[in-house]
Amino acid sequence: MSEMMKSYIEEAEKALLHTYNRYQIVLEKGDGVYLYDIDGKKYLDFVAGIAVFALGYNNKEYNDTLKAQIDKVLHTSNYYYNVPAIEAAKKLKEVSKMDRVFFTNSGAEAVEGALKAARKYAFLKDGKTDHEIIAMNHSFHGRTFGALSVTGNPHYREAFEPMIGNIKFADLNDFESVLSQVNGKTCAIILETVQGEGGIYPATEEFLTKIRELCDEKDILLILDEIQCGMGRTGNMFAWQKYGIKPDIMTTAKALGCGVPVGAFLMTEKVGANSLVAGDHGTTYGGNPFACAAVGKVLDLFKQDNIIENVNEVAPYLEKRLDELVERYDFIQCRRGMGLMQGLVFDRPVAEVINKALENGLILINAGSNIIRFVPPLVITKENVDDMIGILDSCLRSL
Repeated sequence: MSEMMKSYIEEAEKALLHTYNRYQIVLEKGDGVYLYDIDGKKYLDFVAGIAVFALGYNNKEYNDTLKAQIDKVLHTSNYYYNVPAIEAAKKLKEVSKMDRVFFTNSGAEAVEGALKAARKYAFLKDGKTDHEIIAMNHSFHGRTFGALSVTGNPHYREAFEPMIGNIKFADLNDFESVLSQVNGKTCAIILETVQGEGGIYPATEEFLTKIRELCDEKDILLILDEIQCGMGRTGNMFAWQKYGIKPDIMTTAKALGCGVPVGAFLMTEKVGANSLVAGDHGTTYGGNPFACAAVGKVLDLFKQDNIIENVNEVAPYLEKRLDELVERYDFIQCRRGMGLMQGLVFDRPVAEVINKALENGLILINAGSNIIRFVPPLVITKENVDDMIGILDSCLRSL
């Protein structure tokens, strides 16, 4: 580590609140599927800012769009219409087949809005405020109070109790565990279509189909969190589209802006017409021209550059190469995931492997202490997969 990098890290530790145990590098720039630190060292990136940089780094068309918007206007507030927000909402509706859009600044804010919409929908039906929401164990929806309340990891919640009330937990892919929690007060069921932080667990088609049928039968709203697994990562624009079902409310963020902080929650017309109205919800920055210029361009580039087609071509190859590692090393228990959202499950903590990979120019992250998560830019090639496997294999051999 150079003296310059060491100095920056020391300054950061003095100034920034220590809520992250950061890796000991200072990143400066990116290009394609590579990142560079301030010493000029090159890293193959299989994290993409945690599933954010779907288009890779330094995409010229994306950059030029944002530069042009900066020269027009960055912010106007939601008391006025702006063209980028209108166009972004139209494009997002087209790819999601949802009906109403509310732009937020983050995924956690999108979850907050989704929960409020669900509770307002139930309130308008019976005028009561004692409705319950069912969430999944091992889920992750964000760090704000509402999102944390439906996050199925007690460790994240315990220091901040009490959470918002009337939340129950069931098990992903265990329909009976969900059914046992349902009663006349249940207003919504929220789950990630593919659990991310909880260990890369996709929901099964049977489970989602039964949940959808249950929600239809009892007029319960199904909220699907697509913040990490959405935006093409699993081979469909949104993971739920693979299953032949549709949520009442969905959340999206991360790759929605490909680096610009933006999220959204979307809903069907039924929910939109019977939930939030003027004064119920708002945000100063949400849906501003700059963020929505990013969203609009991202959706254009997904179509223009055949991003989802690339996912469906490269993902099976990534699965094959990861499966080879499972066969080769006894301490790797299995691979699981969907599309370019994959995990290798180890019988031990993976921090040593991730740190060794970083030393060798490969950026990886975990999902739980014993899982290496692979959420690369969606523009990766099979050659990039081979390069990653080569570095990772050498690190695994050292174990």
